[in-house]
Amino acid sequence: MTDPRTRVDELVRCYARAGSSAAALLCDGHPADAVAFTVIEPDLSSRDLTYGELRAESTKFAAALDDLGVGPGDAVAVLMGKSAELVVTLLGIWRRGAIHVPLFTAFAPPAIELRVGASGAKVVVADAGQCDKLDGLVGGAGPHLVVVGQRPGSTGHDDFHDLLARHGDAADAPAALGPDGVLIELFTSGTTGAPKAVQVPIRALAGVQGYLEFGLDVRADDVYWNAADPGWAYGLYYAVLGPLAAGRRSLLLHAPFGPALTWQILDRFRVTNFAAAPTVYRSLQGAGEVPSGLALRCVSSAGEPLTPDVVAWSESVLGVAVRDHYGQTEQGMMIGNAWADTLREPVRPGSMGRPFPGWNVAVLADDATTPAPHGTIGQVAVDVPNSPLATFRGYARASGTSRFSKDGRWYLTGDTATLDQDGYFRFSARDDDVIIMAGYRIGPFEVESVLLAHEKVAEAAVVGRPDELRGEVLEAHVVLTAGAEGTPELVSEIQQLVKDRYARHAYPRAVHFTDALPKTPSGKIQRFLLRQDG
Repeated sequence: MTDPRTRVDELVRCYARAGSSAAALLCDGHPADAVAFTVIEPDLSSRDLTYGELRAESTKFAAALDDLGVGPGDAVAVLMGKSAELVVTLLGIWRRGAIHVPLFTAFAPPAIELRVGASGAKVVVADAGQCDKLDGLVGGAGPHLVVVGQRPGSTGHDDFHDLLARHGDAADAPAALGPDGVLIELFTSGTTGAPKAVQVPIRALAGVQGYLEFGLDVRADDVYWNAADPGWAYGLYYAVLGPLAAGRRSLLLHAPFGPALTWQILDRFRVTNFAAAPTVYRSLQGAGEVPSGLALRCVSSAGEPLTPDVVAWSESVLGVAVRDHYGQTEQGMMIGNAWADTLREPVRPGSMGRPFPGWNVAVLADDATTPAPHGTIGQVAVDVPNSPLATFRGYARASGTSRFSKDGRWYLTGDTATLDQDGYFRFSARDDDVIIMAGYRIGPFEVESVLLAHEKVAEAAVVGRPDELRGEVLEAHVVLTAGAEGTPELVSEIQQLVKDRYARHAYPRAVHFTDALPKTPSGKIQRFLLRQDG
């Protein structure tokens, strides 16, 4: 690989060209016969999609959008699973110069309505099985509906494949919006409050491709599979957008996640480079027989911090230790235990790594302007003027909401961490989740990692509760494993475990047993709801 600093400069220049076209950068500039995606069905049959096919089909869909009144800068919402039609839809939107608004297929109608309404989407493209969620939202004065698949007995919409057939002779005229043209309007997951709209410009592709090269080390001969859902940032950016930008083949599973099916795909398709959220690795632990002789070279995780048990399991079972990476919807991936040969170093247990090339990241003290002492919890912040891959400048239509320091230098992530003398970050918590007890700042993740070590604990979330003497004390909400009983004796065991493995002062004063923890559709624990329950 080229020197990382030089490579960052190359990527920035590539995606900052005046008059650049998303269609050319993501599709048309690659060899027509090269495979872009392999779409895998539940029965393990598969279909290869070449860049030539994607160019032809997305040209038809772009023309269809034009006929539906969609122009450059207009929003098109997409409620679809991972499929060939999804990729054609996205490339058609970008070829038209329109903005893609992702809708996660697990969303309930209110979440869909919020995003469609806030973005002003003119068209919604949806799988037939998702259309019931759109009743009352589309048609009439609302967005036009395009349906992928058969929806018997329904009217008032266009069929996706019929649209393509009707525009078979469409001329290819991709919009050229330049580096600031918006590709995506993606809403934050609502971990600590209402979702906010993040607009992703073409120039952000530099950081997306940079992560594929630096963080994941996706090579031309890799069989790359990012199992994250494209309804959310990690799947959309790095299972779809990044491979298209880099010209790397990517696998797409046209089926819901399942541990047994995941094992089969890893084995049958000889996956060498795999990325997923920690919940996927946890689901694979103890689920089905592990195939022998897996081809895995790189295994990566993002979305929530990795607990030590997952790392140990992956090294033992997968033959390679999973590496933790950190990022956000707003900026993409910024920090991690890189896989690229020029950057790879031994993983420090519990660390989320160091900043990737193109990112200057610090841990700031409470004043949000000066670095915190090494080993002290502070807020993770991006030094924007000195981070050439940072492109986020603020939320769309969110006046009064800022994530920047007063002087504009620092982008404040809202996450807290510590930084050691060698530049390694160790995640602590969302800033809103930090517990301050008798002057001690306690990150709930550290306590949760200890709780998860108990054989009867399946999931755990720790929050702070007001306390007259100490300011705050810790409280744990625990989901037990099947068959376990929440007894007073188990409460005492859990409290003692924290005292023994973390700190005597940081044990949970109360332990609540529950059937489920509140989560966003992408699987992140919403601790703010647990605090409100009290």
